[in-house]
Amino acid sequence: MKSPHVGLKRVFHAVGYSWKGFRSTWKHEAAFRQELILFVFLTPLAFWLGNNSIEVIFLIATLLFVLIVELLNSAIESVVDRTGHEYHKLSGRAKDQASAAVLLSFLVAILIWGGFIFTKLMS
Repeated sequence: MKSPHVGLKRVFHAVGYSWKGFRSTWKHEAAFRQELILFVFLTPLAFWLGNNSIEVIFLIATLLFVLIVELLNSAIESVVDRTGHEYHKLSGRAKDQASAAVLLSFLVAILIWGGFIFTKLMS
């Protein structure tokens, strides 16, 4: 169904829906809570590791990337679970693929952060 809201009213409602998404994911997804806590603790470290504002933004963006992929993973899991709890090969595949995307986002973050940490410690 298309939103009846237009203009700034639509944007205001969209922000509200996004906030609902954050709250429900925080409530129902332990992985998201853990990753958000990791984000909070690592963000200050980005200011120490980065040599300029672009590097700091890049480091923080990699953490946000993990959160974004986790939100998408959680959304896929919710939709699959909504259709039924009995096992289906395609449902399992969809959940596994979304989980693999989270793993890859973590690997990207680890590579980038690891490179920055290595460079900082070697200088």
